[in-house]
Amino acid sequence: MMNIQHYMQGLGQQARLASRAMAKADTNTKNQALLFIAEAIKREARALLVANQQDLAAAKASGMDEAMIDRLTLTEKSIANMAEGLAQIASLPDPIGEMSDFKYRPSGIQIGKMRVPLGVIGIIYEARPNVTIDAAGLCIKSGNACILRGGSEAIHCNQALAKLVHEGLEKAGLPTHAVLVVETTDRAAVGELITMKAYVDVIVPRGGKGLIERISNEARIPVIKHLDGNCHVYVDDDADLAKAVRILENSKTQRLGTCNTAESLLVARSVAKTALPMLADMLVSKGIEIRGCEETCAIVKAAKPATQEDFYTEYLAAIISCKVVADVDEAIAHINEHSSQHTEAIVTENYTKARQFLREVDSSSVMVNASTRFADGFEYGLGAEIGISTDKLHARGPVGLEGLTSLKYIVLGNGEVRA
Repeated sequence: MMNIQHYMQGLGQQARLASRAMAKADTNTKNQALLFIAEAIKREARALLVANQQDLAAAKASGMDEAMIDRLTLTEKSIANMAEGLAQIASLPDPIGEMSDFKYRPSGIQIGKMRVPLGVIGIIYEARPNVTIDAAGLCIKSGNACILRGGSEAIHCNQALAKLVHEGLEKAGLPTHAVLVVETTDRAAVGELITMKAYVDVIVPRGGKGLIERISNEARIPVIKHLDGNCHVYVDDDADLAKAVRILENSKTQRLGTCNTAESLLVARSVAKTALPMLADMLVSKGIEIRGCEETCAIVKAAKPATQEDFYTEYLAAIISCKVVADVDEAIAHINEHSSQHTEAIVTENYTKARQFLREVDSSSVMVNASTRFADGFEYGLGAEIGISTDKLHARGPVGLEGLTSLKYIVLGNGEVRA
């Protein structure tokens, strides 16, 4: 049997050595690696679909729920998006070595800051094989090494993708150990990874709430995380209702199993009798169950009474909670009490209330007249994302290249000494 501790420590040593080479790599070399990987993905699209079918067959046989099946599934489009994401990362400015904020001091020295890699990043994720490529691409461009531990349900696809990543790194002259995909499905590997302080600088968990809670509680290494995505859409009394229906439809029904899917609907009382029937008709036609407050149930006969717990819940299913609120102030208060600080949207034509919503809602992404589904690194122009952070320290929202770097002070002098 494999000695998990020995195996993981070996990966840590390899990643640490590779991280030093990656920190020195020039922009052109890193970009070449990304483009070589993108070419390999497009070339091997059929083989990736075959590997994914193996994973899907096992997942369905084990009774995996539909939301997880959705995340696990690769299509020709999603494979093309992986390659496009890598090309987009390659086209982005390289943050490493960027110097900023220079100031002269009375002593004559100049003080500034330089952006540098974090080092070795451990990424633990479930179901989504695209995370393997997103994570690898962002870590390569930001000069980091990474250890990727995907879920056992995606083992065939992740191993196939790892080979393509290694091919691209080797072709560009970079160490293949810069991206290491854990080959064992033994869960003990996770416990080892999150405590390897000598080799790993930060952990990024992506997956269900249970996984992320475990990582947060047991890690001995800093964690960039979000627990869940209870995202809200608030329809204001100054909303364009046709716009509201379109935004809610996309926010809730485009995909049910993602963390940026809307799970809660708030409607201003003065327009509830007009807006709610329109919104409810759309939701019901899409097979969405509405769990509403007393006022909602009085207006929408198809609605079921909501419990208090409903307003805190990330369903990842064809269910939405709904509450009638007095105004934008009550909407903001409700969101700040019940949301998971992921993504919230207001639909309004009132500039003042839009600005208030943006300023006062305490979430990592706040939107005006746009679908919550835009809360995504690719859509934000980051090329991809390593995850979405609802923490307030270091990184918040979709974590792209800058979120995988740190700043150090640099001092420029000309022989000055301290008096």
